[in-house]
Amino acid sequence: MTPAPAAISPVRIAELRREFPVSERYAYLNHAAIAPLPQRAVKRMAAVARETSRTGDQRWDERNEIVEQVRGLAARLVGARHTHEIAFVPNTSTGLSIVAQGLEWRAGDNVVGAMCEFPSNVYPWMALGAREVEYRQVPERDGRIDLDELLSRVDGRTRVLALSWVQYASGYRLDLEQLGRWCREQGVLFVVDAIQGLGALRLAVERDFVDVVAAGAHKWLLGPEGIGLLYVSDRVVNRIRPPLLGWRSMRRKFEWTTFDLTPAEGAPRHEPGTLNAYGIAALGESLHLLLELGAEAVERRVLTLAEQVASGLAERGFELSSPQWEGERSGIVAACHPEIAADELAERLLRAKVVVAQRAGRLRVSPHVYNDEEDLGRLFAALP
Repeated sequence: MTPAPAAISPVRIAELRREFPVSERYAYLNHAAIAPLPQRAVKRMAAVARETSRTGDQRWDERNEIVEQVRGLAARLVGARHTHEIAFVPNTSTGLSIVAQGLEWRAGDNVVGAMCEFPSNVYPWMALGAREVEYRQVPERDGRIDLDELLSRVDGRTRVLALSWVQYASGYRLDLEQLGRWCREQGVLFVVDAIQGLGALRLAVERDFVDVVAAGAHKWLLGPEGIGLLYVSDRVVNRIRPPLLGWRSMRRKFEWTTFDLTPAEGAPRHEPGTLNAYGIAALGESLHLLLELGAEAVERRVLTLAEQVASGLAERGFELSSPQWEGERSGIVAACHPEIAADELAERLLRAKVVVAQRAGRLRVSPHVYNDEEDLGRLFAALP
């Protein structure tokens, strides 16, 4: 039996809280929306920007080296076999749109997904209707997606199963390995929106048979807005034609007087132009932090805090919308009060300096690794 990961010590939690000055002002429990940047990421971004201010293009090569270093960190975090399976994109929506627009569709093909998805994982597939591709969605039932119902919508013309790893409004967590294995056996492309899990939960794309992952950095990855990751497995990279082309997306990207349409190796063919080096540098520091702590330890901490939130809400009469079965829990806890609307509760908590959100009529609480029992105590003290 594999031993459980060591818990993150109280001393380390105290150190982490110094990385997040937001904790001095708020009990910040809204990482499923926008996460505060750790101090190290802020300093790194400022240092790169300051150097550019002083030297212009004289350190451009160094900035490109930073990009490649962070690409390697991202590959480690998702469990990719190769660094070149990672591309940088502005956000989740862009990553999913690249896939939707890059596949070769035939009239009568279909995509299967869920009705409870965030719009980023709906509109790219809906838009394929103009190409006579059907988008099939199954409903959420009691905060979950019924997998039998989901897979019953797959047929011989299904090209893609497109789902969120964790649902943004309920916190329901998919069994990626089960679905990924099934998709691999059926020859269906498994595309995962991982923004609500990556950084809080362990991901291993090879183990889980995931073909494509898209995830913005500004939630559980603790990175800045406007930068995200796109993982494309070598198995499927040639099936996704780059819908956006530019100098960086080509194999001979630094030979600017030679025009050759041979794409870059792997996922970077989906990076058409100049990248956000400042955002990538900041993301690199956040990835370093998560990797230092260890994915297993971070997941254990996040799930422990989420379980405490769920128990505390249930004790106060809330009806939980988030599944509590082992393997289906995430860092998101969604619940409804029997008498008070979620938006009113969120405003009431904010007045008490407790930051949460409301989504789909539910109060949504999403703690991260640096939150502590004092934060949860402030949450419970401000609730009815």
